[in-house]
Amino acid sequence: MTWSRLCAVGGAAALVGGFRAEPSACADGPPVEENLDVIHWQVLKRQSGPVDYYQAVGDPVLPFVRARYRPPESTTFLGVEIAEADRKSAQRLRWQWRAMTFPVGGDECVEGKRDSAADVYATWKSGLKWFVIKYVWSSVGARGAVCDRKRSPFVAQDTIILESGGPVGIWRREDIDLKADFRRHFEEGDFRAEVPDFVGVGILTDGDDTKSESAADYADFVLVR
Repeated sequence: MTWSRLCAVGGAAALVGGFRAEPSACADGPPVEENLDVIHWQVLKRQSGPVDYYQAVGDPVLPFVRARYRPPESTTFLGVEIAEADRKSAQRLRWQWRAMTFPVGGDECVEGKRDSAADVYATWKSGLKWFVIKYVWSSVGARGAVCDRKRSPFVAQDTIILESGGPVGIWRREDIDLKADFRRHFEEGDFRAEVPDFVGVGILTDGDDTKSESAADYADFVLVR
């Protein structure tokens, strides 16, 4: 599912792509914000089990998606595809999340225990190769830790621990510099390196390795161009 852009127009916001918009809605100027509208994301069927354990909650103040994993379910991913017109110009990704239940013994840096209350996946693609950064709210990991590196001709992926431990039930905001993080993880920090198209965002709450319950809420995903 590809979502429309939310553009700043003279201090006011206007949706384009099937919704109301001023003629100059996405002209050059201030940064443009794309509302990714997480409550309408879809299950990524090829990567997911048969049970959709995500629920859209229409909170009037902050609509969000509630994820509740219960063993022995297979893991399920929810995601959104970025509109083709926005992929090259994507600059930042912002969102809010809150951990509700941590998987018992979950540790993203230990084989066989890689469960998290909440994960956000940022995905780029160049030709046939996929690049993925997995941003994690961990049970026990150290903030800023990078682990579970994967490298192959077709996939490169790193895991970064953004948040760790409680308190539960508290919203936290994240603001990611997409191009800087891509270059840091996949181009050895070369600020001149070309960054491929930013193609999608996904979320995952899981507890399949530790066979334990896990839960989190996700809200307010915004792509800045």
